[in-house]
Amino acid sequence: MSADSKKRVFAFEEGDGKNKHLLGGKGANLCEMTQIGLNVPPGFVLSTEACLEFLASPTKELPPGLWEEVQTQMTALEKKTKKGFGSAEEPLLVSVRSGSAMSMPGMMDTILNLGLNAKTLQGVIKATGDERFAYDAYRRFIQLFGKIALNVDDTFFDKQFEMVKKAAGVKEDVALSASDLKDTAERFLRVVQEQTGRPFPEDPYEQLLIAIKAVFGSWGGKRAVDYRRQFNITPAMANGTAVNICTMVFGNRGDDSGTGVGFTRDPGTGENLLYGEYLVNAQGEDVVAGIRTPKPLVSLKADMPEMAKQLDALRDRLEGHYKEVQDFEFTIERGILYCLQTRNGKMNAVAQVRTSVEMVKEGIITKAQALLRVAPDSLEQMLFPRLDPKAKATPVASGLPASPGAASGIAVFDADRAEMLGKEQGFKVILVREETKPEDIHGFFASEGILTSRGGKTSHAAVVARGMGKCCVAGAEGIHVDVDKRIAIVGDTSFKEGDMITLDGTSGKVYLGEIPTVEPEFTDELVTLLSWADEVARIKVMANSDTPVDAKRALKYGAVGIGLARTERMFNDPARLPIVIDMIVADTKEERQEALDRLLPLQQQDFKSLFEVMAPYPVVIRLLDPPIHEFLPNENTLVREITELQQLAKNAHGLTALGAAMTLMQAPDKVRADVDGLRRQLDPMLVESVIVKKERMLRKVRALFETNPMLGHRGVRLGISFPEIYQMQIRAILEAAAECQAAGVEVHPKIKVPQVCTAQELKIVKKWVDAIHDEIKARTGKPVKFQFGTMIEVVRACMRAETLAEQSEFFSFGTNDLTQAAFSFSREDAENKFLPLYTESEVLQDNPFEVLDEKGVGKLMELAVKWGRSVKPDLLVGICGEHGGHPAAIAFCDKIGLDYVSCSGPRVPVARLAAAHAALHAAK
Repeated sequence: MSADSKKRVFAFEEGDGKNKHLLGGKGANLCEMTQIGLNVPPGFVLSTEACLEFLASPTKELPPGLWEEVQTQMTALEKKTKKGFGSAEEPLLVSVRSGSAMSMPGMMDTILNLGLNAKTLQGVIKATGDERFAYDAYRRFIQLFGKIALNVDDTFFDKQFEMVKKAAGVKEDVALSASDLKDTAERFLRVVQEQTGRPFPEDPYEQLLIAIKAVFGSWGGKRAVDYRRQFNITPAMANGTAVNICTMVFGNRGDDSGTGVGFTRDPGTGENLLYGEYLVNAQGEDVVAGIRTPKPLVSLKADMPEMAKQLDALRDRLEGHYKEVQDFEFTIERGILYCLQTRNGKMNAVAQVRTSVEMVKEGIITKAQALLRVAPDSLEQMLFPRLDPKAKATPVASGLPASPGAASGIAVFDADRAEMLGKEQGFKVILVREETKPEDIHGFFASEGILTSRGGKTSHAAVVARGMGKCCVAGAEGIHVDVDKRIAIVGDTSFKEGDMITLDGTSGKVYLGEIPTVEPEFTDELVTLLSWADEVARIKVMANSDTPVDAKRALKYGAVGIGLARTERMFNDPARLPIVIDMIVADTKEERQEALDRLLPLQQQDFKSLFEVMAPYPVVIRLLDPPIHEFLPNENTLVREITELQQLAKNAHGLTALGAAMTLMQAPDKVRADVDGLRRQLDPMLVESVIVKKERMLRKVRALFETNPMLGHRGVRLGISFPEIYQMQIRAILEAAAECQAAGVEVHPKIKVPQVCTAQELKIVKKWVDAIHDEIKARTGKPVKFQFGTMIEVVRACMRAETLAEQSEFFSFGTNDLTQAAFSFSREDAENKFLPLYTESEVLQDNPFEVLDEKGVGKLMELAVKWGRSVKPDLLVGICGEHGGHPAAIAFCDKIGLDYVSCSGPRVPVARLAAAHAALHAAK
């Protein structure tokens, strides 16, 4: 390597353990563990920069000089281990593992026992005196290398392996003899020859070169790309994978050897106990692949007491050094413990929250660190349903409770169908497999839960499900899964693809059919964490709530007010919808006022109930916003109903005529009674009156027709056209507030006008507000405490924010409509037609209705805040669109100086933590 060339290969003793972007998380941690004195097998790391250079090469060859660096490090490795790579005497074997800057469990590929061939195999037998161990290592290497480096499908190997086990009359790998494993290795070599057309590579350096290229290439593989897309992992967060070359240590050397995976705390509950699984006489892939059901780590004290003691010490040292819960892999070879890797443990939200709080109390981390280590969106997992304890259901099988929560769905037996049915067709599905593999990841995304008949709590299925917050039951060995026949047999019963099943990931129980669920309760640790969040957050979190029930739920979630109460949702109540329809179809102002007079006490009670529940917090009420035709059936429905009613009217008149004719006939009494009963049930006058009302509705629907109603007669435009509607709502709000004040209830109502584009509109509505307030004040002798403000959801409103601020005490951004206006997109049409294409082809980075467009819509918001406060420095500003619960949007709102965000009730905990994150990041 020339003096000016860039170093791309680092020995564990020299790599920078803090530079995960260059060395990947796994490689950086291997370097750091080596340098703090842990027992790590020697090795080296090829950097992520080398990966990117390789991927950029049109010929997909290693960058110039990289192979020479690898060879230099291999020579050094031979000296450290006193073994030879390719030697027949003391052969050096290595593992080849991937590792990006961010942990992606099961996403990338690992090759074990590289360096084995016909010559070195004999060297291993000679060095160990264990022919069975040597052939076991060899057959594993052939399969892993064949699958990962040569693209030979696993099923070809699995089929041959099952034939060997069947011929030997055994079920478990460990029961196979050396002769059986030798036969397996020979069969696997033939599989490679048949499937690739070439013999298995014998030269260890050729094996190493092919493996390095394969790992580099896997960064662009489907499951890796899918994982990054699903979890929004950008190149700035992780770009390329490192390759870790590590000396092999063997857990399959006998009963004094083993392998396992551990967490320094329970990743499912957060309990401060060593958690994990191990297998005696096995290699690491056996644990994570779920091929054999492992033992819990608590059993290690009985199997290997000294190793259990050393493992406890390793756990304490890892957590003490990294100040984070660690997920680590270890191997025990002939009574010697090796730590093969460590990384920050992936936990569900319950565990993340509990460990955050407990680690603060233990003095390991600060409150700020505790808040920042919990992703706001992950809190939604704590709101997942659980099975209703009152439901009477008997489980048909039990497995390991691998990821908590409850889920019901139709059973689906492969990942492709899960994606098709779940993602594309909208069915709730449960993915059922013997054991899952990394290539099943797209099925995970589309499934409500995962059920496997093999594997443990650290199997691929368990780890990935926990990271996604999906319910998972693993190792349900009472279930025989037949993927080909698409059926699962459970004792005397069975379920097939398409049958509904329910999983309880908290208990590990499996049920047939759909079991009712109930909402979960906040944990004490979550209450504590969110109280810390509220202490540091600058921006307040309110809720979008329309009913007292919603408001009570929002309070439980920690909302400090209602930022959006939608009056149209109140109009949709079945008890008052007929009155609303009377108001809409009214032909005169007097008829409309008569309907509004009936609505007034109902609306007043609506607002009074909200004020009472939310006291002493503010309640922001939006005056009627949608076009009034939305409360009526559509034209086609009305035409069909009128036609059917007209036919019914004819039948009713016919029954009346038949009843009259019966008096002239000597019909039996029973017949007379039956006809009279039918005639009484079907009153022609009633049917005619319904027809008249439906025809009035049809005329009104046709009169109100608009080509683009969302840009038409709605919001303040509707209020100015029909002043009596807004005046009724304003009166209801102020009368309810006055009533509450008289009863000693502290209320803070805010009247919000939607769809405003000019200050003149606000002046008109404000004039009504002032007049009604003066009237109530004159009657009661006391003023009503309230504020008057406007929605900002029209582009012109942003541009004229100074004049709107002159008439307003607060602004409330409606970012759904503002996004439609800014992009000139109809949300429904865009999301159903071209937006998926736009995001997939990166015309747009995100769907702007889900992720706030900071560069466009955000710029409008920033200007409106600046210009509004230039006129009124104390102007209160908030957001009440769907974006109000999105962490990135909350950070942006905090940055531009908004005072509050408002979101759906269940998103309030997410928003509270996101608000704390925003404040903490801003303070850095």
